Amino acid sequence: MHKSGFIALVGRPNVGKSTLLNALVGEKVAITTDRPQTTRNQIRAILTGPDYQIVFIDTPGLHKPKHRLGDSMVRLANAAIQEVDLVCFLVEANKKPGPGDRYIAETLKTTSNPLFLVINKTDLADPGVLATNKEEYLKLASFKGVFPLSALQGRGLKTFLESVLEIMPEGPQFYPPDMVTDQPERFIASEIIREKIIMLTRQEIPFSIAVVIEEMKDRENSEILDLRAEIFVERKSQVGIIVGKSGKLMKKAGTEARRELEAILGRHIFLDLRVKVKKDWRNREEELRRLGYREN
Repeated sequence: MHKSGFIALVGRPNVGKSTLLNALVGEKVAITTDRPQTTRNQIRAILTGPDYQIVFIDTPGLHKPKHRLGDSMVRLANAAIQEVDLVCFLVEANKKPGPGDRYIAETLKTTSNPLFLVINKTDLADPGVLATNKEEYLKLASFKGVFPLSALQGRGLKTFLESVLEIMPEGPQFYPPDMVTDQPERFIASEIIREKIIMLTRQEIPFSIAVVIEEMKDRENSEILDLRAEIFVERKSQVGIIVGKSGKLMKKAGTEARRELEAILGRHIFLDLRVKVKKDWRNREEELRRLGYREN
C-alpha cells in the first residue's frame, strides 16, 4: 500500500515553520531568517520514501495584515488549511499562548481536517516550562497528536514523521522520487537573494523588499549562467541602506547568494543585482500580481 498526502504547517510568524520544512526533507527548500513574515508564498517540500510521498506546505505566518501583501499572505495560509490532509499547528516551547496563537486556534476550528500540535524550539525551554506551556496550548483546540521537537537540532522528527505516516491516506506518487520541491529555479533564486539581504539589513528593510529575476539564461558558448535580478524597495532612502557604504552590503549579499545558488544549481553564475524604487508596492494590486504575490 502506498500512502501520500498534503500537510500544512501553520503558526505565528517566526515559530520555525521553514526550519522544520527544511529539516524534514533534509535540504534547504525555504529561506529562514530570524525576522517574522519571511515566508510570503506557499512553499512545498516533498518527502518520498519506499511506500509514501508527503508534501509539506510551509505557509506564511498567520497575522493581522497591515497592507495588501499581508492580506495576500494570510489568504494563502487560510486556503492551505482547507485543502490538505493534515494541519500542523506550530508553537514555541518557551512561550505561553498569546493572542496570535489564540487567533490561529480559532481559525483552525473552521477546518474538518485533523490537527497536530507541534511544539517547536524545545532546545530553548526547560522541561518544567515546556510541560506548563503544553497544557495551555492543548486547551486551544482538539488535537490528534502532540509533538515536542527541535527542528533546528533535529530532535523529535522521527516520532513526528511516524505519526504523520499513520494518518496519511492511501494515494499515488504525485512527484518524481528525486524531487524535493516544485518551486521553479527563478523563484528559488529570488528567495535566496531576498534571504541574504534580510540577514544583512535592519530597520524596516526586510519587510519592504521584493526580488524579481528579470533574466536567467545560459551564456552563449560558455558554462556560465547569467542571472539578473531587480530588488524593489518602497522609498529612495532604502536604496542607500541596501547598497551600503561604497556598495559593500550589496556586494556581500550578492557574493553569499551567488555561492549558495551555485551549490544548489551546480554551475557557475554571474549575478547582476540592481535596486529600484516602487513606491508603496505592498499596497498596490498591480505590483503584487507582477511580483507573484497574488498567485497560489
